Amino acid sequence: MTKQKPSLLGGICIIASVCVGAGMLVLPCAGAGAWTLWSFLVLMITMIVMTISGWLLLEAFKNYDLKVSFNTVTKDLLGNKLNIINNIAVYFVCLILLYAYITSTGLILQSMLGLNSKINSVLFVLIFAIVIWHSTRAVDRISIMLITFMILSFSIGVFGLTKHINLNILFNTMDTHASYARYTMALLPVALTSFGYHHTVTSIRAYYGNEKRAKYAILGGTMIALTFYTIWIVSIYANIPRNQFPPIIKQGGGVELLLASLRSFINPVQLSQTIRAFSIAAILSSFIGVGLGLFDFLADLFKFENTKYARSITGLITFIPPLTLSLISPFGFMTAISYAGAIATIFTCITPGLLVLKVRARERGNEGFTTPGGKIMIVFVIAFGVVTAVFHFLSMVGKIPLFTG
Repeated sequence: MTKQKPSLLGGICIIASVCVGAGMLVLPCAGAGAWTLWSFLVLMITMIVMTISGWLLLEAFKNYDLKVSFNTVTKDLLGNKLNIINNIAVYFVCLILLYAYITSTGLILQSMLGLNSKINSVLFVLIFAIVIWHSTRAVDRISIMLITFMILSFSIGVFGLTKHINLNILFNTMDTHASYARYTMALLPVALTSFGYHHTVTSIRAYYGNEKRAKYAILGGTMIALTFYTIWIVSIYANIPRNQFPPIIKQGGGVELLLASLRSFINPVQLSQTIRAFSIAAILSSFIGVGLGLFDFLADLFKFENTKYARSITGLITFIPPLTLSLISPFGFMTAISYAGAIATIFTCITPGLLVLKVRARERGNEGFTTPGGKIMIVFVIAFGVVTAVFHFLSMVGKIPLFTG
């Protein structure tokens, strides 16, 4: 029998699902200062850069075995010191994202089912870690189902919000003296994290067995994410006035606070339930996507074989640390994602660019898969990552404008 080829849709859904979970829950508050038009501009530029940087990784990996991840390629091309820095960045970001997803799921399920959030978190990790342990194909199937459910619940929820759209609120016409562009600096790290799928590039490349199909999976996934984000922020910003966001941001900016604020203006009980269901699906989809990427990264790092026993060990070191952190000291999504955004610039922008510069210097001609744009595009991607990280650290010390109303 001929082995069935993996569907392009499956890979697209894996990429989209990794992106959408984090971004959907934090972008409305992170972009409140920049508001509608500037937030969309930042998201669109970020989507383009992050798509190109994923393609750069495909180009850097093209001459290596399909199972290799950052550790093998970065060590070979850039040396051990830079490899250690990159490895720490990948692990830190994946750890903190899984930590945030586990905590948030436990709290949301507690509000819906009444069960203790810590019990919810343990059951959540146990069930879906098994999916990742099983295979990438299992993640493919689950991702398609989750994306389908997210589209349905999102469509119902957004339809409920669009019935109440107020263009004056959407474009903040009441405040003629408002400024927006200066708040894009604080939005950039969150926007970058919202398109952060790069730890799954190895999994997608190995799944398809070539870079070309992986390229289209990445492009399709980031385009779906951008579509989700655009519709979502328009729906929120057309219903909640800009001046209502500072109190929400001060309390952590979680989805429950957004729903409470929405109820103050349009009071839709069924809408709140639909958006809550969508939020769970978004977190779950990102959890299995990030978990898959970290799983394959650690397998490459520790040179584990692809046996049931070795995969079990990989699963334990992938999921036990973030679950333990969640049980000991849960914290809010906004804080987790903002820190992740600053560190993620290393392996989503800077390292991919440096890797490809090294690859092209070694080759007499650009053979095999090549990212378009030439050296200018590589420099732009690296610069984008550096600027984003700088903006985050400046925001930590109060040197760039933060939206406070």
